[in-house]
Amino acid sequence: MTTGDPTTGDPTTTRRPEPGEPIGARSLEITREDLRRYADASGDHNPIHLDDDAARALGLPGVVTHGMLTSALAIGVVAEWAGGADRVVATSIRFAGPVVVPADAPAVLVVDGAVKKISGDGSTADVGLAVTCGGAKVFGKAIVTVAI
Repeated sequence: MTTGDPTTGDPTTTRRPEPGEPIGARSLEITREDLRRYADASGDHNPIHLDDDAARALGLPGVVTHGMLTSALAIGVVAEWAGGADRVVATSIRFAGPVVVPADAPAVLVVDGAVKKISGDGSTADVGLAVTCGGAKVFGKAIVTVAI
């Protein structure tokens, strides 16, 4: 069970979760402008994240998000549910496919997940994520461990 403000959709957990408990799905938009801002902030100006021709030259369908940006957005959903970014103690993510960002519309990243297990001492929970974009899997395996 999660608590929070039902008028804002705040999904923050305030108690010990149980295995199988969902964290609540979220849809997040990513635009080309987001990619430009992330490139400037991170220093990662790889053209596959900024230029369709460069991305296609490498066999991609078009501009794709930075993997670290995609990861951060998904981890942020778990962090919010867990009560803050300081609750995230570990992550393990394998990518299954890119997030393609069209020039004229945002990509929509759908982040969903559930508690997989609680540690033996009850101090942490492993949250398994299912992340998709346009119905395609983005992460093959994604576990975010949070302090509880």
